[in-house]
Amino acid sequence: MKVLITGAQGMLGSDLCDALSQAHDVVAVDVGDFDITDAIATTNAIVTAHPEIVIHCAAMTDVDGSENDPEGAFAVNARGTWNVAQASAEAGARVVHISTDFVFDGEKGKPYTEFDPPNPLGVYGASKLAGENAVRALVPHHHIVRSAWLFGARGKNFVGTILKAAKERDEVDVVDDQVGSPTYTRDLAKAIAEIILPGRLFPGTHHLVNSGTCSWAELAAEVLRAAGSPTHVKPISAADWPSPTRRPAYSALRSRWLEFQGLPVLRDWREAIRSFVEEVL
Repeated sequence: MKVLITGAQGMLGSDLCDALSQAHDVVAVDVGDFDITDAIATTNAIVTAHPEIVIHCAAMTDVDGSENDPEGAFAVNARGTWNVAQASAEAGARVVHISTDFVFDGEKGKPYTEFDPPNPLGVYGASKLAGENAVRALVPHHHIVRSAWLFGARGKNFVGTILKAAKERDEVDVVDDQVGSPTYTRDLAKAIAEIILPGRLFPGTHHLVNSGTCSWAELAAEVLRAAGSPTHVKPISAADWPSPTRRPAYSALRSRWLEFQGLPVLRDWREAIRSFVEEVL
């Protein structure tokens, strides 16, 4: 198939290019190719490429930055996604849209499934939810893929930050009262490569994360353990970490649609961490 990937130079986009390029004709585009907030440029680029599938990774992912610049966040994550969805529909392409656990408020106290109603706490989550709704409105055959706590070899992320800090400090302060689902972008890319195959997964909204849950502090401790680092994790409260953003206290996700269709869920996050550390060290 011909697959166009937006945000192809990003952490997930680059792993998607790797996962798909051997079996498919991949068109990799990023901000230097066209601006997704420009409807005409987006339509021209996507319609001219005439892909069968568009995987939309491009986004403003800076959570605190979104809170400080709501107009910018909605321009990219809402209007930009609307433009990509509209252009994809005109080109007759299916759409895979990458979304986030931040569409939930974290009040449930256990992993969110695809059937739980979203209720974002901040600008980033609200802008991503608006993007989801644009895809639902414009593209009948779509996969909205919500993931969480992404880490990978080719982008800034929490796991990489912890590995860097371990080289510089004996102790790191890490929030211990926020729980989520760490997800390795290589695993997520492989899962997306599977679900886009014809007849593999029903269109709709899907949660794709590595199995299991943990706090940021537990994640940091596992990273240091996998790296063989003596650096100690000092658990702190989210209230003690300066941020302009209200973050969900419990935003772990569960892949109910994969379970319902008898498809394998992604491997345990600890195993994914070990693979990641082996890759980057």
